[in-house]
Amino acid sequence: MLVSASSSLKANPERKFSVSDESGPERSKWVYIFQREYATVDPAFVDFVGTDEATTCVGLVIRNQKNGMTSVAHLDSPKIVEMGLSQILSSLVDNSLETELDVHLIGGFEDVSLQHANGGTVSESPVHLDGHSFPLCSKIVHTLWSREEKFHIRTICVLGHNTRRDSNGNTYPFFNGFVVETTTGIIIPAIFDRTSRCPDEIVRRIRVSASYEDASWRGKLLETYDCSTDCFKIAPCCWTIRQYHIALSLLNYSDSEILSICSTSPTAEAPDFVDNLKRQWNYLIEHPHWAETFPKKQPRAFSRSSDGSWRRC
Repeated sequence: MLVSASSSLKANPERKFSVSDESGPERSKWVYIFQREYATVDPAFVDFVGTDEATTCVGLVIRNQKNGMTSVAHLDSPKIVEMGLSQILSSLVDNSLETELDVHLIGGFEDVSLQHANGGTVSESPVHLDGHSFPLCSKIVHTLWSREEKFHIRTICVLGHNTRRDSNGNTYPFFNGFVVETTTGIIIPAIFDRTSRCPDEIVRRIRVSASYEDASWRGKLLETYDCSTDCFKIAPCCWTIRQYHIALSLLNYSDSEILSICSTSPTAEAPDFVDNLKRQWNYLIEHPHWAETFPKKQPRAFSRSSDGSWRRC
């Protein structure tokens, strides 16, 4: 059943999301999730919730069968799985272990080459032997299995099922993104352009790297969206002057060097990967002190306007 579900998903055309393609009162309402973020949405407010830009990361979907409430998380490390899952479930169920929950896992790929897997000269450290995707997938499945909630695994399009190869044997993920149609729970392959990865794109990207230095986010997913009000509330994240110096240093490298240094899967990244990093570093250089971005350590709030766009509150 799970193999069939993966095959069906791969047979579906990819839906492209762009603000420029959507206009008028019938415009679709979506919530976009960046790496290490999660959001739970109400189908009464939101048509689609999704993420993209995933290579070795895994997208996790959990949907409440009874009311359609849907949570999507973009998981990038085994270290955030346990607490992250608790964050997700606290927003989906009211202290009930009887709620039936549908689960979908999409992402990760065979990021260890066959040469390395068959005993090549690569270092024998666990990350080289297993890559990045396998430990993350393993941790997610084990954590789901160890909990008492009633999970129904509907899709598990990960690792080999999400891997394609070029003529030279290099591996790439079949999918980099997806959305959930909230009224039906259907998973659709998807890609978002820069205009649709909103609101507050650059600040939210910076939170991913800055959260490693902010003890308040250790082991957690980044909080982003308020389901009850259909508003984005970008929770504050602190960064140190070290981020400023790292940004200055990395801007001196060539694009190919940046790709090699900053990506867990350099050959599988999207064409705008390096440009997105440079835009983050330029922001950090212009705003080296986190309090400029989060005055009084308050979240950055955005409400949805009548035309579906986001406005700073």
